[in-house]
Amino acid sequence: MEGLRASSISSGVQGNATSHHSGRVILDGYKINHVPVSGFPGLKKRGHAHGSRSWIKIDEGGNSKVLELDKATVMRHCSLPARDLRLLDPLFIYPSTILGREKAIVVSLEQIRCIITADEVILMNSLDANVVQYKAELCKRLQTNKEQSDDLPFEFRALELALELTCMSLDAQVKELEMEMHPVLDELASSISTLNLERVRRFKGQLLALTQRVQKVCDEIEHLMDDDGDMAEMYLTEKKQRQEAYLISELYSETNVSGGPRLVSKSAPVSPVGSTSRVQKLQRAFSCLSSSKHGSLTGSSNGGENIDQLEMLLEAYFVGIDNTLNKLLSLKEYIDDTEDLIHIKLGNVQNQLIQFELLLTAATFVTTIFAVVTGIFGMNFEAMVFDYPDAFNWVIIISGVFCAMLYISFLIYFRHKKVFPL
Repeated sequence: MEGLRASSISSGVQGNATSHHSGRVILDGYKINHVPVSGFPGLKKRGHAHGSRSWIKIDEGGNSKVLELDKATVMRHCSLPARDLRLLDPLFIYPSTILGREKAIVVSLEQIRCIITADEVILMNSLDANVVQYKAELCKRLQTNKEQSDDLPFEFRALELALELTCMSLDAQVKELEMEMHPVLDELASSISTLNLERVRRFKGQLLALTQRVQKVCDEIEHLMDDDGDMAEMYLTEKKQRQEAYLISELYSETNVSGGPRLVSKSAPVSPVGSTSRVQKLQRAFSCLSSSKHGSLTGSSNGGENIDQLEMLLEAYFVGIDNTLNKLLSLKEYIDDTEDLIHIKLGNVQNQLIQFELLLTAATFVTTIFAVVTGIFGMNFEAMVFDYPDAFNWVIIISGVFCAMLYISFLIYFRHKKVFPL
């Protein structure tokens, strides 16, 4: 029994291994022959090159080059968690976001998705016009201002350009939508038709989507302006200088503790233990410094650091994006006013139809009375009135005058009740 059980277990393991191996062969076949398999094709493509994507690296001198980096390399280089890189993934749709981290600023504004550090920008490579313009304009500005002194650090210049291009792009889209909608709304106000209503419905959907995008950018900038800690976290150049100063001071203190500089002969043996311990101490100090986000070095910016520079920068673009948002709100109010006007016109037409229906109802009632009188005298029965030749004519005349007076009385009643003006 034990032998049979062992053989069954071994055969099951071999079966699983075979199934795993066959699955691996299918994946390899998908890579080589591009055979469609079940599942999500997007996930297959992501695993094809181990998550590698095309990035554009721009340094402080304005030099750019295209790199193929995977997600793990970017995470290690910029000290970012995986959830921050998901904001930059073009396969996912996330709203506009600006995140300040310890060594980088994660920017996801419309099509501009990049990671800004103290000395370089890692931009998601794309053929979008905004991405191409951002790369060209940033390189141009960095090369132009290379010899000039600029108050803004490198990370703020890169962030400013991203905000500028995003605000300009959204404002241009709003102006284009406004120019297209005004003639259609004016035409709809003068002539209500199914074609004009369909065009306004389509424009209203575009207006709603654009308003949500502009609102998200506006809220993100306002959120940064309201949080001093997030703004202080974005001073990457200053934090880098503090780290370097701390390392230099640590090295200087280690030198003083060891007795100052000493002359060592070339033939004297060098102990690897002392140098190794010193390097380990420096690495340990650097890791402690970089890992403490709210420590005495990086966290002191919340209290004494001057964040007015970044706040003024954000405030300038907040005013611009808020103005764009006001244009969209004004356009929405114009659409609402046009809809109210259409409803008023349709209500007026409906009232006219009701008035006409009342007139027809009153006329039908009067005519019915006249028809009843004529119908009664059209019956075959004996009456004194038939002995006179002109008697029936007088009955017709009297009935007609009575019906006319009754109809006029209805009109006077309607006018008195202000059902409709005559």
